[in-house]
Amino acid sequence: MGRGRVIKLVLGAIAGGIAQFLVGFIFWGTPLQRIAFTTAGEAENAAVQAALAQNLTATGTGTYVVPWPDTAQGTTLFGKGPIATIHFNVGGFPAMDTGQLIGGLILSILTALLIGLALRSVSGHVTSLAGRIRLVALFAAAAVLYLDIGQPVFNHYGWGYFIFSAVCDMIGLVAAGAVIARWFLPRPAMARP
Repeated sequence: MGRGRVIKLVLGAIAGGIAQFLVGFIFWGTPLQRIAFTTAGEAENAAVQAALAQNLTATGTGTYVVPWPDTAQGTTLFGKGPIATIHFNVGGFPAMDTGQLIGGLILSILTALLIGLALRSVSGHVTSLAGRIRLVALFAAAAVLYLDIGQPVFNHYGWGYFIFSAVCDMIGLVAAGAVIARWFLPRPAMARP
């Protein structure tokens, strides 16, 4: 791949990553995000936070399955419920952390770069814009089906958060791929008579 093509692909990854990031911001950085979450009251939040601090701080930041089902008692408790998967951070962080936004933008650009590399590798075979976008949409659908929708299928949690996340991820991935497919891939050569 020539230098000009590499530069074009990197610019496409940046543009596609920004498109994906903006979709993510619309879903997760605005009041729209409230659709995804079930909330508790102030007293319940304080009680759960205190229980987390009393019981998980010593083992540290991580993801916990509560109760842990690998013992006889854990299996019994797991079967009775309630159960939870807890993503736990000992120290906390600001609700709107700018470092998180910068990391998210970098992740979106890297994701778009992989989409661009994949599209570039098939650009000689899939030459129409519609075909390229269809290819991105099918791979995006496969990814979100397994990664997002798989969570409530395998873990028996509520569907709302994961459907919301899947819709966001699908739109973001397709937006990134569409930007790259439209403006940053080589145009097909005209057929010669």
